[in-house]
Amino acid sequence: MAHNKIKEIMTIKISHVSYTLKNVKILDDVSFDIVPGEILAIVGPNGAGKSSILNLVAGDSDPTQGDIFYNNTHLKHISLEMRASQRSVMSQSSQIIFDYTVREIVEMGWLERSEENLSVNLNRAITIVSEDCFITEILDRKFTELSGGEQRRVHLARTLLQLWQPDCNKRIKYLLLDEPLANLDLYYEIKLMELIKRKSREGIGILLIIHDLNLAAKFSDRVAIFSEGNLKQIGLVEQVFNKELLKSVYGIDIEVEVNPFRLKYY
Repeated sequence: MAHNKIKEIMTIKISHVSYTLKNVKILDDVSFDIVPGEILAIVGPNGAGKSSILNLVAGDSDPTQGDIFYNNTHLKHISLEMRASQRSVMSQSSQIIFDYTVREIVEMGWLERSEENLSVNLNRAITIVSEDCFITEILDRKFTELSGGEQRRVHLARTLLQLWQPDCNKRIKYLLLDEPLANLDLYYEIKLMELIKRKSREGIGILLIIHDLNLAAKFSDRVAIFSEGNLKQIGLVEQVFNKELLKSVYGIDIEVEVNPFRLKYY
């Protein structure tokens, strides 16, 4: 019973959230939780409202109706500084027009400025996230000279650096990722999904927008499927990824194979 109570409190809770922009309803009465130690994948066609719900959860936009709570505190009562310390966001596009190096971009995610031994901790953290995201060899290159896939890996490293904390200080944190695999080749898709999975096992609650249904099925703990601003279903992969629901959302036949679990579409 005590475990269930802790799990209930230590979440991001989205409660009956709707969002209207320029008289167009983008999201309609959406409710779900983001739980520490789990990956919740959000899938659905373009225009389904996936990025909008992530922006609302991040606090970058305000819902027209409904409420969002971080560990039982209403999001509107959490300062920008405190939000940054609790959740890190990787959006679809982060335009960098100045001539920064990769290292400088990654350092933009550093928040632990009041910590003792600042340079030691910072250098250690950059080393870790750079190795995790396979960017160690390009830290001194100009960001604007990188390929699209390399830039995505740099942004992920910056996002992870924002969540970095000393081993003695393990607070509940959340990672909000909007299509982190865009422009990546197959090798890095798999490697970075393995990294994201590892972060969830370390206790981070992860909201992941992803287009590849098979990768969502392989790595996620739960899946939420959106269509036309509505949360159609949320639950375990086997519950959500059924042939009838997928066809109604995507408009194509998708075969569901069970052993091993995978989806086939043409």
